Amino acid sequence: MTICSGDETIEEFELLTRDAGRVQQDTLRKILELNADADYLNRFHLKRRTDSNSFKSCIPLCVHSDIESYIQRIADGDNSLVLTGKPITSLSVSSGTTQGKPKFLPFNDELLESTIQIFRTSYAFRNREYPIGNGKTLQFVYGSKQVFTQGGILATTATTNLYRSWRFKEAMKDIMSQCCSPDEVIFGPDFHQSLYCHLLCGLIYSDEVQFVFSPFAHSLVHAFHTLEEIWEDLCADIRRGVLSKRVTTPSIRQAVSKILRPNPELASSIYNKCQNLSNWYGVIPALWPNAKYIYGIMTGSMEPYLKKLRHYAGHLPLMSADYGASEGWVGSNVNPNLPPEEVTYAVLPNIAYFEFIPLEKPKGEEMENSSSIHYIESEPVGLTEVEIGKIYEVVITNFAGLYRYRLGDIVKITGFHNSTPELQFICRRSLVLSINIDKNTEKDLQLAVEEAEKLLAEEKLEVVDFTSFVDRSSDPGHYVIFWELSSDNTSEEVLSSCANSMDLAFVDAGYVGSRKIKTIGALELRVLRKGTFEQVMNHYLSLGGAVSQFKTPRFVSQSNRKVLQILNRNVAQSYFSTAYGL
Repeated sequence: MTICSGDETIEEFELLTRDAGRVQQDTLRKILELNADADYLNRFHLKRRTDSNSFKSCIPLCVHSDIESYIQRIADGDNSLVLTGKPITSLSVSSGTTQGKPKFLPFNDELLESTIQIFRTSYAFRNREYPIGNGKTLQFVYGSKQVFTQGGILATTATTNLYRSWRFKEAMKDIMSQCCSPDEVIFGPDFHQSLYCHLLCGLIYSDEVQFVFSPFAHSLVHAFHTLEEIWEDLCADIRRGVLSKRVTTPSIRQAVSKILRPNPELASSIYNKCQNLSNWYGVIPALWPNAKYIYGIMTGSMEPYLKKLRHYAGHLPLMSADYGASEGWVGSNVNPNLPPEEVTYAVLPNIAYFEFIPLEKPKGEEMENSSSIHYIESEPVGLTEVEIGKIYEVVITNFAGLYRYRLGDIVKITGFHNSTPELQFICRRSLVLSINIDKNTEKDLQLAVEEAEKLLAEEKLEVVDFTSFVDRSSDPGHYVIFWELSSDNTSEEVLSSCANSMDLAFVDAGYVGSRKIKTIGALELRVLRKGTFEQVMNHYLSLGGAVSQFKTPRFVSQSNRKVLQILNRNVAQSYFSTAYGL
């Protein structure tokens, strides 16, 4: 295996970030020169100008709905230069778990190259702190259905667009250990069969595994929760050297059977280790003794899974992967020793042109401990003009046809690496829960659940997953929080207290005032049967999504009828808050 020079990569990063302002101007000029003939830019009469002042005065800030018609033209087969100087030949599909409707986003070679650069940079810094040997990676990565639009354009998840690329695979060989599983497992048509074989291949190569990876923390927790249920079957396969009948896809069976040989000694070792674990604590270092760390995106909506992931990881460090979205990348984690809750990302100034919308809290709300403030916006500032300690919304202009695109992410500037800022992801800006004047975000919901979860600790219970819904079927409307718990043995008294705790944990002034005067009804906690969120995920997968890109929706809209049906038919118990009186 060839390992790229980490020192060279770090040196290149240092050079880029010393004069980030100049690099940003050069990057914008390149983007606008390459895409000068694009219909979108011509619509706003940019007239081939490439300076930042002309660009910002001509091109407005936008969100996805502003460019949806352009992307639809591409999907319908319009071969003209719609968004870029070269026709777009593939589209990435965002998760679409909240509204039930995924978004199309342009994907091209330039976006692929920026991905490789981001990955190389973070790997170089990671490898300096935790050097890995010539081994393998236990990767929980899953391709999704690759479909063609009406116009013949390939549309699939961003993860699949990467892993189907020969260029990406070659680049990854230089910076990551080889995946334990063959490609047939990654691109298998059935997620459950692929997960089984990821675990099996990982156990076969257990002594060679250097680190454990999945794009999102949710996938890691799901994988090791599944291991708890199927470990004896995996041991049996390794003992006999015969693949379980649960794996029915011919291509997967053939590929995995090539590496599966009878190994009673390994099977007995795995069996004994699993039997000796206490509630599966530290299962990862127990079964993969040479693993150095666990890697994946662990911020934002992934934070609720950290407690369980730490349980499985034992003494191994958790490292949060780089910061980006289906729209494009923003920054690399160049401080791998920071825990996920404190992780920062250094912006790479040559992968896109960045602007930041300053967000200020209204007077009187400066001390409000809530992410749901209706912020006052100022004019966007450039990458090197941001100020430490202040918060901003990220705006991106990239090589794939997005111009002044609002990502909807709130970030805080924690410092600078040379002249490029280091960001901390705070939350998504979009509202999750709102009935009238109340405004609560995903972060507010997470904090409310965490507060109530403290009451479960004495019962030795935990929230497996959660989501929310605004019920307007009666007047006044009220918040509904869905919980799936680790056990059904919970007293009604404790769950009633949890409903009260969450109701009081929403500290947004609009919510508190509305609850007091009864213009918002009592919060309702609906406890779900075990396995409900697995059904939600399976529904998402049936639409062509990939599990490695799946994020449990923290809010389910009224239009997402199928997911609401799954949730509501699995309600086992319901508790209304009495925190503000009956």
